[in-house]
Amino acid sequence: MNAITQTRTGDTRQHILSVAKTLILGKGFSAVGLSEILKTAQVPKGSFYHYFDSKEHFGTALLENYFDEYLAKLDVTLDVTNGKAALPLLFDYFEGWKSNQCSDITNTKCLVVKLSGEVSDLSEAMRLALKLGTQRVISRLAQCLQQAVDNKEIVLADDALTIAKEIYYLWIGATLMAKVNHTADAFDVASKALYSRLKGV
Repeated sequence: MNAITQTRTGDTRQHILSVAKTLILGKGFSAVGLSEILKTAQVPKGSFYHYFDSKEHFGTALLENYFDEYLAKLDVTLDVTNGKAALPLLFDYFEGWKSNQCSDITNTKCLVVKLSGEVSDLSEAMRLALKLGTQRVISRLAQCLQQAVDNKEIVLADDALTIAKEIYYLWIGATLMAKVNHTADAFDVASKALYSRLKGV
C-alpha cells in the first residue's frame, strides 16, 4: 500500500468515525445501524469491514478516537506554558464543559455519559476503552491540579489524583442529571462544589 492509498484509507476511516459520533451522540450505540452510518458518511456498504472487524471493534475505535481528540483539546485548554495560572484554566475547562453540555449542538455532548451505561455490560472491549479513556482525562486534570499546588495557587486536602477523580465523577454525574432533568441545575450544584473544593490560598 503506497502513501497516498494509506492516507485515503485513514481519511475514510476517520470520516466514518466522525459521522458516527454525531449519530451515536444523538441516538445511542445500539440504535444506530451500520447501514445508517455508511449512508450518512456516503461510504459504500461493503467497505465497512475493510476498516473495522466488527461493530464492537468499530465502537472501540470510536471511543479511542473520541478520547484522543478530547485529550488533545484538553491539553490546549490547560496549557500553562503561555504564563497563565493553572487553577483559572481548570475553572475555564469546567465552565466550557457546562456550556457544551447545555448546548443544542449534538456533537458537543459527552460520549462517556451517552454510552457508559449502554455498552459497559454489552462489550468488554468498549468498557475498557471507556475506562482507559476516562483514566487519561482524570490524569490530565490531576496534572493541572498539581501544577496549581506547585505554583502555590492552592493547597489541597488530599493528593491531586484523588481530588481529580472526585471532581470528574461529580461532573459526569451532573451531566447525567442535567440530561434527566433538562435543566442546568445539576451543573450549578457541581460548580459550587468545585469552587468550594478548590479555594485558592
